[in-house]
Amino acid sequence: MPWLQLRLAITPEQADPLEETLLALGATSVTFMDGEDQPIFEPDLGTTPLWSHTHLLALFEAETDTAELLANLKQLSGGQLPEHQLEQIADQDWERSWMEHFQPMRFGQRLWIVPSWHSAPEPDAVNLLLDPGLAFGTGTHPTTALCLEWLDGQDLHARSLIDFGCGSGILAIAGLLLGADRVCATDIDIQALEASRDNAQRNQIADDRLTLHLPEQMPQEPADILVANILAGPLVSLAPQLSRLIKPGGLIALSGILAEQTEDILSAYQDDFELDPVAERDGWIRVSGRRHLAP
Repeated sequence: MPWLQLRLAITPEQADPLEETLLALGATSVTFMDGEDQPIFEPDLGTTPLWSHTHLLALFEAETDTAELLANLKQLSGGQLPEHQLEQIADQDWERSWMEHFQPMRFGQRLWIVPSWHSAPEPDAVNLLLDPGLAFGTGTHPTTALCLEWLDGQDLHARSLIDFGCGSGILAIAGLLLGADRVCATDIDIQALEASRDNAQRNQIADDRLTLHLPEQMPQEPADILVANILAGPLVSLAPQLSRLIKPGGLIALSGILAEQTEDILSAYQDDFELDPVAERDGWIRVSGRRHLAP
């Protein structure tokens, strides 16, 4: 059946009270979406951040009296009605519509990220099956793509790898499928660790090849390679720790960095690493390099 959709332009502070109000007025669903293509970076543990300019979408049955709905919403919102738009939309398979946005993606020469419900375009390639519904990283963001392409270009055979800030586990699992012997992955969010384990099992990764830890429980054994796709601020403050986690002669790849933050990252790592030329995509960068050999 068709639906009546109410779109409201709101601030994050309006989200919770408006959601409660709309559900009380009979909305069958309330969702939020970005109003300005504004990225949300790594959230604090236990939080669900929203964009500074958020669109709230509420679905009502098609026969809903729109004049009465808006009048009640205005009254329950303290007399102030946000900028809004009403439209009739056709019924559709919402889950299938969402799934159609995620198609297989190729990174580098060997690696494909394939949604778990989709067949692999190249069955003989390195295919990483991922459930985007677990979020925390799907390969669509430039920083994740930069890291995946870098991993695809390395000889990972029989090498150890650390994924610092693993999210969905996409980088850790890609490293294992590309030949790494074992990966130690860490994240501040227990849900990210659970998502990583689920995706590892989906790709038939043995438990002893991927260990998952909260940061305070992470082993301090240096690895051959470290990847960290987090934020520039933590990358700068954690530079001494991340450097110690890489063997002399080992490799590092860092992303989650805006182009204007390049110099901060280079300054933090240039003493310990021979750095490669910076890779940039859509205003985001990747910094990579090789740790100096011990004197």
